[in-house]
Amino acid sequence: MNLETSTVAADSVAASDCDVLVIGGGPAGSTAAALLAEKGHRVTLLDKDRHPRFHIGESLLPANMPLFERLGVAEQVRAIGMEKWGAEFVSPWHDTRQTFFFARAWDKSMPHAYQVRRSDFDKILIDNAGAKGATVIEGCKVRAVDFRPDGSGALVRAQHEDGTAARFNARFVLDASGRDTFLANRFQAKQRNPKHNSSAMYGHFRNARRHEGQAEGHITIFWFDHGWFWFIPLSDGATSVGATVWPYYMKTRQKPLKEFFLDTIQLCPALAERLQGAELMAEVEATGNFSYVTDRTHGPGYLLLGDAYAFIDPVFSSGVMLAMNSAFAGAEAVDTALTQPARTAQAMAAFDKVMKHGPKEFSWFIYRVTNPTMRDLFMAPSNKLRMEEALLSVLAGDIFGKTPIWRSLLAFKAIYYLMSLRYLRRSLMAWRKRRMNIRYVEMPESGLGNQ
Repeated sequence: MNLETSTVAADSVAASDCDVLVIGGGPAGSTAAALLAEKGHRVTLLDKDRHPRFHIGESLLPANMPLFERLGVAEQVRAIGMEKWGAEFVSPWHDTRQTFFFARAWDKSMPHAYQVRRSDFDKILIDNAGAKGATVIEGCKVRAVDFRPDGSGALVRAQHEDGTAARFNARFVLDASGRDTFLANRFQAKQRNPKHNSSAMYGHFRNARRHEGQAEGHITIFWFDHGWFWFIPLSDGATSVGATVWPYYMKTRQKPLKEFFLDTIQLCPALAERLQGAELMAEVEATGNFSYVTDRTHGPGYLLLGDAYAFIDPVFSSGVMLAMNSAFAGAEAVDTALTQPARTAQAMAAFDKVMKHGPKEFSWFIYRVTNPTMRDLFMAPSNKLRMEEALLSVLAGDIFGKTPIWRSLLAFKAIYYLMSLRYLRRSLMAWRKRRMNIRYVEMPESGLGNQ
């Protein structure tokens, strides 16, 4: 299948052979490339940009820590990271703040994570892929993928930043292109998530007021009328602050993005207090409606990893963890397909299960995180039936292992539904409001830039 008519005159360029070609050098692509190269496969990773590069999504989860150990990068990540021991939730509808400490999760062996500059973090991972034996080519953009009809691989056409063409014969293609969703777009397999919809704007501040001691690295989530804010302290003194809002709110902007962002912060007094005297360090940026899902996780000769498959919402900082976990599952599936072809279907089924599990478990909470009943439960957690420990395990990203949290989570969900019934009028009003909030709003790209 020819996914795109290539604009690159590459027919005369000799094709390089590889077992696996990875599109994208973010956490998913770099992790998969490192793992497969370590297994002895010939891996080529193509990234359209060059590292280091800016990327949002700086908050990691405790479940990332074992993955760093397995990749051999734990010490490098520790060197650039701000230790994150907990997550703080601040609600204008409640008198108290609530802090969740990861050390109190069901599994006590992962008590903290890190906040990281993604430019530094992503470079550690892509350099590790090269060190493990993958051929890493930066500044090289994939233009087309021609899958062979028999499912035995693909011809990948790419273009270097100087305009020269490149071709690669690959037995397997891994799409780790993130929100570019390279293959999903070309298969017309990507669709807006009908159950969620949000937009974001964000910037980095200097001199933001942090907590003291071990709490300095806490991520803070501030609820407000139009969505929620994140507050992420970084080790170099910068603080990442972003507003994840309903699309209708972004549509109301009638001033430059920087002014609109700063005005939005003033709508949340608790955050405005933390930023009193702080200064923006760079341009404010924004992204439009970003919740989407793809109708498949894999196909003959390819896999979709991380955000190339789906993205919901960043409220629980799950993006990097889900991306890296998908890479571990994907590398296992591809290794099986290449070395034990008779077990390919079984391997792909296992991969599909892993890919769908993460978004499913997080989405139940994400869809309800602004609901007043969910806010009440978050702001006054109970550990009856070990429900708080199970909730903390979700917040820590511990949803793929053998930690037996599921009965306790089922009890938590049952209490949520019972409380919703108890305050039925409030619940119905919240449900109707959310339906209005997530409606699709057309926003021109010109309305999202750093104007």
